Amino acid sequence: MTEAAHSHSFLGAGHAASERRTWAVIGLCTAMMVAEIVGGLMFGSIALVADGLHMSTHAGALLLAALAYTYARRLADDPRFSFGTGKLGDLAGFTSAIVLAMIALLIGYESVSRLLAPVPIHFTEAIPIAVLGLAVNIASAWLLGGGEHHHHHGHGHAHHDHDHDHDHDHDHDEHAHGHAHAYGAAHRDNNMRAAVVHVLADAAVSVLVIVGLLLARAFGWLWMDPLAGIVGAAVIASWSVGLIRDTGAILLDMTPDRRMAETLRQTIEHDGDELADLHLWRLGPGHLGAIVCVSTKAARDHAYYRERLAHFPALSHVTIEVRAS
Repeated sequence: MTEAAHSHSFLGAGHAASERRTWAVIGLCTAMMVAEIVGGLMFGSIALVADGLHMSTHAGALLLAALAYTYARRLADDPRFSFGTGKLGDLAGFTSAIVLAMIALLIGYESVSRLLAPVPIHFTEAIPIAVLGLAVNIASAWLLGGGEHHHHHGHGHAHHDHDHDHDHDHDHDEHAHGHAHAYGAAHRDNNMRAAVVHVLADAAVSVLVIVGLLLARAFGWLWMDPLAGIVGAAVIASWSVGLIRDTGAILLDMTPDRRMAETLRQTIEHDGDELADLHLWRLGPGHLGAIVCVSTKAARDHAYYRERLAHFPALSHVTIEVRAS
């Protein structure tokens, strides 16, 4: 069987649905942005114009996620990508996390500045705009979260390479559930995760701003507004660091789950063989790649180990080398 016969499309099971939802949220944010900017200019509200411009950055971050979905889908079978475009979403997620970190720094800087040098707050305009922003974020989170709880066990098709022998295995047996804990993170769509984090971060800031504005108006505590901004910046920074850590690890091909690696080792060495070398990395949401080198004294070939590894449906591309010891 030739190499051209193998599919290297390692996209998540909900890729198409996630792509549609992301474009839908971009449409919502764009409509809101236009309405706020036009309304602000018509009614002379600089606060409304400012929030409209803020919404444009929100739409821009989501546009990155949407383009990543579209690009990954269109080039999924492009032979230039040795292991497909499954990690494009992680690259977009990493970039979004960097943008989030920058936003956190800007919010923190502005909040500290206002804490040190308070500025007059136009409560009549500011509070309704914050409420409107929160409503848009809730609607966006609802749209994006349409498939967040959808879990699958991968396609389980494995390319087992030894002496040019490859095999697609679609065996989803009961052992998959026993190993589900070992590769749960492998199914995470970090592109959608980044989009949701953007929306949730904006929603969290909106809630804090609303609370800060209401307290400032009720008790004259003008410091509550910038304090809410500082807290919001800290929350966003925390989320962005977690996203950077997780997506960066995937982009650098770190072992996605050490427990799974150890389970693989135990599976291979169960009958006295030795796992001489193991490389385990993520190819895309729900798809892992593995290079396995086995040293054995028995008369076993790659087919024997292929059968052993069939209990791990998340392994979508496996290369097996068998050495006589």
